[in-house]
Amino acid sequence: MEYRQASRGFDAFLLDARDTAMLQTTNQAYTMVEAVLVVFRRRLSVAQAIAFADVLPPVVRALFVSGWDTTRQRIPFDDRAALTHEVLAFRGDHNVSPQSAIADVASALHRHVEPAAFARMLEQLEPAAREYWRP
Repeated sequence: MEYRQASRGFDAFLLDARDTAMLQTTNQAYTMVEAVLVVFRRRLSVAQAIAFADVLPPVVRALFVSGWDTTRQRIPFDDRAALTHEVLAFRGDHNVSPQSAIADVASALHRHVEPAAFARMLEQLEPAAREYWRP
């Protein structure tokens, strides 16, 4: 059933992210979500990323792994300001994400995942990774 409702669920998630971030369009929300996911993914091992993807809704899961170069070196987490700067720099001219992008996507995502499974998954990660998804 999860896959039968995937498009509808993704549309609802994008609308939620758009409204949470007070963006104008779902295209803007898509870029923001993609940036937040990619910045997070860069800091995970392949095994951690697969475990994280497993608790995401289907289309968000696909977006999380899309275009992933698994040979790229993992980088450490930084403070929220540096992570936000990286999110805002993603696709430069096409990104109008607010300074609150990480928290906005986290808030929306929390409303579209199974809460217990998401919490269990995050508990397996380092504190900085858990903090990243704090709404």
